[in-house]
Amino acid sequence: MSFTDQPTETQQTQSHAQYDYIVVGAGTAGSVIATRLTEDPEVRVLLLEAGSSTPLPGMATPVVWPMLLGSSASWCDNTVVQDFTGQSIAAPRGKALGGSSSINGLTYARGHRSSYDSWVKQGASGWGFDDLLPYFRRSECAVQRDGALRGTDGPLTVGPTPDPSPAVVAALAAAAELGYPMADDISGGLEDGFGLADVNVKDGVRQSAADAYLRPAMARPNLHVVTDATVSRLVIGDGVCTGVEFTISGASMTATAQREVILTAGAIGSAQLLLLSGIGPADHLAELGIDLALDLPGVGTNLHDHPMSTVLYEAASPLETIPSSVWGQGIGLVQTTGSAAGPDLQILLISQPYRAQTLPGPDNGYAIGFSAIVPHSRGTVRLQSSDPAMGPLIDPRYLSDPRDVEVMTEGLRVAQSIGRAAALAAWRGDEAQPGRPLNDNEDVLDYLRESLLVYFHYAGTCRVGTDDLAVVDPELRVRGIANLRVADASIMPSPVSANTNATVYAIAERAAELIRG
Repeated sequence: MSFTDQPTETQQTQSHAQYDYIVVGAGTAGSVIATRLTEDPEVRVLLLEAGSSTPLPGMATPVVWPMLLGSSASWCDNTVVQDFTGQSIAAPRGKALGGSSSINGLTYARGHRSSYDSWVKQGASGWGFDDLLPYFRRSECAVQRDGALRGTDGPLTVGPTPDPSPAVVAALAAAAELGYPMADDISGGLEDGFGLADVNVKDGVRQSAADAYLRPAMARPNLHVVTDATVSRLVIGDGVCTGVEFTISGASMTATAQREVILTAGAIGSAQLLLLSGIGPADHLAELGIDLALDLPGVGTNLHDHPMSTVLYEAASPLETIPSSVWGQGIGLVQTTGSAAGPDLQILLISQPYRAQTLPGPDNGYAIGFSAIVPHSRGTVRLQSSDPAMGPLIDPRYLSDPRDVEVMTEGLRVAQSIGRAAALAAWRGDEAQPGRPLNDNEDVLDYLRESLLVYFHYAGTCRVGTDDLAVVDPELRVRGIANLRVADASIMPSPVSANTNATVYAIAERAAELIRG
């Protein structure tokens, strides 16, 4: 049986297994790149996705997004035990058309420009904020924002929640009461302060990357989308990547790329696939008996994610749950006393009583989240086996750097100050979390340990640069392997000071242009 006999959303049967480009992973980046490349009718693209072609019913309804994290549309991984908490942490990531954009919390925000300009200082020339701005604008339709800064005719419709929770509106007023500036466009990348964040909701329903880019392109005869296809290895010979091996329903198949293979499987999946293909640290691959294709020590290193905790309040009056509304409706970007480069603390104003699952709390409430949004902690992605069916070892090493603990400690203070401000008095019931005095540093650490949530914003494992630990060069070509690129969140040298999805759209738009040459 040929993989071309499998049903796909294109409802086409391809008679060949050779393509100009093979794109691995139909998440945000893969959806963008496959769509842009096939705008040229002479270019044939195969897009492979491990998830299903059929969206889950809950994907459309923004308010139910947490239910998707443990669903069939997620890989449902877990981290290794984290030293800071002494526990493993769930590590969901998208396994569907649209990838994580189909199951995430729907926040669309650029990081502050300082976090992108930091990339350039690390050797990622051409990847500063001004470099990426045309690609941010190309991806988005943000008609409620300043057209000089934001795109107005891109595929993805974004804008603030139309009917924000009154608790979130009051929390914004509380931040202003404490002297924090109000931003005109906190999702734009040029301001700090507080404001309503943009979300990727159109006509009351989620708009994923598959909705905005991929599904409108499905009728193109030069785009072949194959779902339920798990890529197990890259085909590499004499330093050249020529294709991929993958499985469908247990059957092993191979496809050939005459031009390039582009990895868009995310910071976990892209690193895992490189390692399985013999590209990575030689000592790690030797331990697992994997034949070495290239000793590239940076593969799987530099993993970073945004840690988060919340302060939780019971609402004094019932708060309406609107199906079309997201949870995190307002954002604050704050520069703490220890930061010299720009905002390093995010405050998230949440319309629901969001908390660690192990903590009790009210059903009717709201939360104020705080995150060390440009963390210094770094971890790894490694293999536990040479068997592609075995999940990777994910170790973000959350809050392993003391500087991140300092930012989280200051974030707790800011969140509680907002929560206790007069502007929130009408909505404030009991403080459910912490719900007790935190009298000293050890009390604060105990609370940070028990309340730790994480954003699932994995990035950095195939970082762009020019030094020995860089995995891809500034054109996203894997250093030392021809005809192979990585173009997803894994190329980020350091964290962006925002939820990552908006940045992945921009990375993919720029990658498509680089690939087309």
